[in-house]
Amino acid sequence: MTAQSDVQDQAHLSQQVQRRIPRRLVVVASLVLAAVSLVTWFEVSIVSSHGIVIRSHFISGDAPSDPTDPAWESISALPVPLSGQVITRPVWPEPSAKALSVRSIHNGKEIAFLLEWQDATRNERLTPGVFRDGAAVALPLGNAPSFFCMGQLDHYLNIWHWKADWQSDVDRRAARTKKKGKKRGGIRRFEVIPRRPSSVEDLIGGGFSTLTSKKRQGRIKGQAEWKRGFWRVVMKRPLSAAGDDLENEALLQTGRLQAIAFAVWNGENKERNGQKAVAAWMQLLIDPGQQTSQSS
Repeated sequence: MTAQSDVQDQAHLSQQVQRRIPRRLVVVASLVLAAVSLVTWFEVSIVSSHGIVIRSHFISGDAPSDPTDPAWESISALPVPLSGQVITRPVWPEPSAKALSVRSIHNGKEIAFLLEWQDATRNERLTPGVFRDGAAVALPLGNAPSFFCMGQLDHYLNIWHWKADWQSDVDRRAARTKKKGKKRGGIRRFEVIPRRPSSVEDLIGGGFSTLTSKKRQGRIKGQAEWKRGFWRVVMKRPLSAAGDDLENEALLQTGRLQAIAFAVWNGENKERNGQKAVAAWMQLLIDPGQQTSQSS
């Protein structure tokens, strides 16, 4: 009699527990378990920037400077996941850019990176309340990787910051120079365009609020194209060579494996400064190949 009563009590308790658990949670839990089972069964790895190796491919010709150069089509793009910056205030947990496509080519003298990401709007002006699009490459100064968000004391970063408004300045000045010597009709218009050596600012970071522009600019060249909701940005720099002043410049040599990180800003989404999409440290592998012994 006692055993039968215990069985009835357990059955009653089970019914009460089932009533307390919403059916929706049961369905969600079942779907999660099914997804985990499928991932495990088919040996699908979870996407993460940890352990990703970006290869810089060696070519014998010129390293491409333009995003439309056919040389980029000879290598595959590597997708890199992006996440929000949640390390320091103001945090930015929901950036608009979720992924970045990266390719790299070098010819033994120069190294170039092509960054591609989706952006529905082209924001190339910087005025009060209006923000620009941008992208950055971060490389440690030295062999030990520092904190990927702006570095840290005694472990500095060399940051290449491409800016859409700077690119617009460079392109407009190049177009004006091209028109020189041609006859102009009608009213002559004057436009003040900053003289920028490049659309990429060369920076040093040693922690939050320490970002400093290097005195020498123009060594890193940039060229970009916005088309059909995508930015395609090239950043290019000479490889490191004997005799270079590397005090505030990342060491980039053939055959070298080193850390690299990325960031993207969407001006339309009010992203600026630390409010951005980021990809933490990955590895950059520069193919062995010919390399000059003198600085370019």
